[in-house]
Amino acid sequence: MIKHIRNHNDTRPIKTGKAKRQRQKTQAKRLVSLGVPEKKVAAMNRNVVRDLLKRPAAIPASVKKAVA
Repeated sequence: MIKHIRNHNDTRPIKTGKAKRQRQKTQAKRLVSLGVPEKKVAAMNRNVVRDLLKRPAAIPASVKKAVA
């Protein structure tokens, strides 16, 4: 029999808009440093940016195809 039961329903911290903008900005900088043109990164959807950063080794090949 359990004598002491602790309630673990603690609220988690809420992600702020400022932190989200900072994450998106650093992700865009990472793509530019990997060789993607800055204009292209600015035109990309945020989900596309995150998907490209999942496999950074494949980025240069995809950029060369798009530029050529």
